[in-house]
Amino acid sequence: MSERVSVSIDGGVADVRMNRPDKLNALDQAMFSGLIETARELGGNAKVRAVVLSGEGRGFCAGLDFASFMGMTGGGERSGGPGLLSRGDDSPANFAQLAAYAWTALPQPVIAAIHGVAFGGGLQIALGADIRLVAPDARMSVMEIKWGLIPDMTGSQTLRQLVRLDVAKELTFTGRVVSGTEAVALGLATRVSDAPRDGALELAREIAAKSPHAIRAGKKLFQESWLGTRREGFALEESLQRGLVGSANQVEAVQANLEKRSPRFDDPA
Repeated sequence: MSERVSVSIDGGVADVRMNRPDKLNALDQAMFSGLIETARELGGNAKVRAVVLSGEGRGFCAGLDFASFMGMTGGGERSGGPGLLSRGDDSPANFAQLAAYAWTALPQPVIAAIHGVAFGGGLQIALGADIRLVAPDARMSVMEIKWGLIPDMTGSQTLRQLVRLDVAKELTFTGRVVSGTEAVALGLATRVSDAPRDGALELAREIAAKSPHAIRAGKKLFQESWLGTRREGFALEESLQRGLVGSANQVEAVQANLEKRSPRFDDPA
């Protein structure tokens, strides 16, 4: 794991923290790499049932570290790694986009816990999560316009799924800062929490206690059917449900409910 990202796993819950507090967890080459590497490793860990993503220190993530921006855009020699726009053969996302998309692509649910600031790329990473708990006084912004840019870390895709098109445009055109409370009202965040990391960990533990096969199928269902046709959505529902009905974990869920005990689920193979 990168020194920029710390991970601890307990009871099936991965507690992932961006760890550059002196820079408000701003995104440099090491942070981009750490986020992508961490997501990939967790995605392959069958014992992880839910993920909480947060930032150490005074904020979630202040966005791109412009001190290293020029080096990262070029790639290779100057940046010490892939450039922001470099692309592997196995992903629709480029290197910068992967820092956010990798959390969307995880089979496990991801909960972002947002406090302090989530600006620019930091907000787009949070939008890549499935659920967002946000402090009421958090400050969030689609800030790229400040630098003469557009959101380019999957924000065009995630914003339009969460807020009205006119709201997405207004936030993108102005870069205005919204509070955690307003973010919930707009649809950028799921709910307000005075202690978002604690709340996210509690929610993750609740999710981790459910059948991991059903949880993963539920995420897959909504991820893949969201922008598809009704026919495709119905077909995916049926296909995923057929795979769950009669499976060991589904039978265990029924038995545990009938016997009024806590279920004992197997992790995915």
